[in-house]
Amino acid sequence: MPKVPGFLGIHARPGFKLNILLALLPFLLLVGVYFFGSYYRLSINPDDKLLPSLPKMVNSVIKYAFTPDEDSGKLLMLDDTLSSLARIGTGILLSSSIGLFIGLYMGIFRGFKSLSLSFVNFISIIPPLAILPILFITFGVGDIGKIMLIFIGTCPMIIRDIYITVKKIPEEMITKSLTLGAKQHQIPWKIIFPQILPKLIDSVRLSLGAAWVYLIASESIASTNGLGYRIFLVRRYLAMDVIIPYVVWITLIGFLIDFGLIYVVKSRFPWYHKD
Repeated sequence: MPKVPGFLGIHARPGFKLNILLALLPFLLLVGVYFFGSYYRLSINPDDKLLPSLPKMVNSVIKYAFTPDEDSGKLLMLDDTLSSLARIGTGILLSSSIGLFIGLYMGIFRGFKSLSLSFVNFISIIPPLAILPILFITFGVGDIGKIMLIFIGTCPMIIRDIYITVKKIPEEMITKSLTLGAKQHQIPWKIIFPQILPKLIDSVRLSLGAAWVYLIASESIASTNGLGYRIFLVRRYLAMDVIIPYVVWITLIGFLIDFGLIYVVKSRFPWYHKD
């Protein structure tokens, strides 16, 4: 069996600088492999479009992010970003709000569980992208259809996460609350909600990956702006110098949102994470 390096061992506790180095190492390797491949391909064929050079991608970023479009006068990358963020933000807000309500009441009230659990499980099995044409026919090809796709794709996941979390809370806590004078309608929001709020944020974090997939797919099929729309618009020209920066930008946005939510949980709910 190969020997595990000391800093990766079971009992290893890397220091701050080593943590930073280990975190950066995979990214540096990925960038190095890309530019090596780009240099190799361009040295053989200077017109190769698969792995564009860094200067070419920088020029594309300047064109799309900092130069107003000749037709619309807009900064295309900014306009695409704001449009996509508005759609995904609305969809996630809607799914987290409804998911919280349903999951919370399913976990506390047995009658509400009997009413909702089977239906939620059924809806969660339906592939959201399979019903995208139905959504576009029903709600139109505008923002509402895209928001509904994000909602249907992420809400069942949040509902089940909240339901499982609520079921783990000891029933004695509810019994004691009722004994001390709490009303039934106060139990979900006064007693249970503060305990599951960090889990709700975690569920939103986990749902964002799927939400981006649904957003990009819907924008690529029917849209006039958005990050997914732009990627699929330029792909017909094999414009990898545009596609790669857009993919990196989407990844960076997702990373920053994820990092922000992690920070909120760790700073506001230090009791939630053990490490």
